[in-house]
Amino acid sequence: MKHNLISTIFALACTLGVSAQVGNVTVSQYGSEPLKIGSVEEWEQVHRPVIMNFFEQEVYGLMPDGQVGITYEVLNECPNALGGKAIRKEVAMHIAGLDTPVLILMYLPANAKGPVPAFLGMNFKGNHQINPDPAITPSPNAPVYKGDPERGAASSRWPVEFIVESGYAVVTLNRDNVDPDFDDGFQNSVHPLFYAEGQTAPKANEWGTIGAWAWSLSRVMDYLVSDKAIDSNKVAVVGHSRLGKTALWAGATDKRFAIAISNDSGCGGAALSIRKVGESVDVINRSFPHWFCDNYNKYRNNESALFVDQQGLIALIAPRPVYVASATLDQWADPEGEYLSALYASPVYELYGLQGLTTPMPAPEQPMNSGHVGYHLRTGRHDITLYDWQQYVDFANRHFGVK
Repeated sequence: MKHNLISTIFALACTLGVSAQVGNVTVSQYGSEPLKIGSVEEWEQVHRPVIMNFFEQEVYGLMPDGQVGITYEVLNECPNALGGKAIRKEVAMHIAGLDTPVLILMYLPANAKGPVPAFLGMNFKGNHQINPDPAITPSPNAPVYKGDPERGAASSRWPVEFIVESGYAVVTLNRDNVDPDFDDGFQNSVHPLFYAEGQTAPKANEWGTIGAWAWSLSRVMDYLVSDKAIDSNKVAVVGHSRLGKTALWAGATDKRFAIAISNDSGCGGAALSIRKVGESVDVINRSFPHWFCDNYNKYRNNESALFVDQQGLIALIAPRPVYVASATLDQWADPEGEYLSALYASPVYELYGLQGLTTPMPAPEQPMNSGHVGYHLRTGRHDITLYDWQQYVDFANRHFGVK
C-alpha cells in the first residue's frame, strides 16, 4: 500500500509539475539545473523514480507491461568473414504477430579465447549497408536503389574491422525492420501487437517510435544473454542522431546495458531543451510526430514547463558509464547543450563516488573520457566517424578492462 501511495504521488508531481513530499524529501520541478541530490539512497528511492516516471509519461511514452512471444533462430554463421578476421552470424528474431522477422547481424573477433564484449546499435538503412560483405542478407523494409541493395553505403559509420580488431563484437539491426521511420499511424510496427481491444493507436502516454526502437534493443539483449560467444555483462548500446536518442532511452530503461553512448543525439536526446538552440521541442514534434508520445506536445514552445530536462535522462543511466559526443558543425543538435546535460547529470554519478564532468566544455578533439561520464567534440558535421568510434572503444576499454 505504501509503495502504491508513493507511486501515485510521483505520478501526480510529474504530470502536474507540482512539488510533493515523500518522507523528509521534497520533490519539485528540477528544470534544467544540475541535479544536486543528498545521497545515493535519496536518488534511488525518491528522485530516480520520479524522473523516470516523467520521461515515461511525458516524453518517450510507457513501454508495454506485457510481452509477446519471441524466438531466435541462427540463420547462418561464417567463421572466416572479413578475410578471416571475424565470425559473421545472422540471427532472425521472430516476434509473434509480425509477418517479417527482425534480422540481427553480428561480427565477432575470429580468434577470441572466450566471450567478448559488444557494441549494440541500430542502423539506418539496412544491415547490408554497414559493410560491403556480399553475404549479408539485405534487411527487410530497407531502401532499394536501382533494384539492388546499396551494399556498404554506410560503412564509414560502421568501421567493423577496427571494432572487431579491438576485441569487440558488432551487433546491429535495421530500425525500419522494427518500426518504419515515418508517421504511418503506428500500423506497420510492433505497436499493434500490444493494443487493447478496440485500440488503434498508442494512448497519449504510451510509446512512440523511439520507445519501440529501444524496446527492440532490449529484445536483442535478451538474445545476447543466451549467446555464449558474447559477454553479456559488457554490452554497450550506441546510436547516432535519432538512434542516439534511442540508445540513451534504452540505457535508461534497461540496466543490462553496461554503457550507453549518444552520438549527435540533439533535441530529445542529450541536448538541453530549455536552450532552444537548433532543433526545438516544437520543431521535432511537428517534423517527427511519431517519435515521442503525444504528451510531449505539451512542451512545444513551453520548455520551461518541463519537469526535468535531458540531464535527467542521462542521470537515469547512473552509475553505469555514459558517453555523449557532439560535432562542431552540428549546431542543429546543440553541442553545448549536449555537454551541459552531461555536466548537469554528473553530480548523480559523484554520489556513487564516480568521476563525472566538472570543467568547461572542451575544445575539439580533446576527449574527456577518464571518468564515468565521457564527452568529446569532434570537428565536422552531423555524422558518426572512425574518430568517434576510437573514443568509444577507448572508453569501453577503461570500463570493461579490455587491453
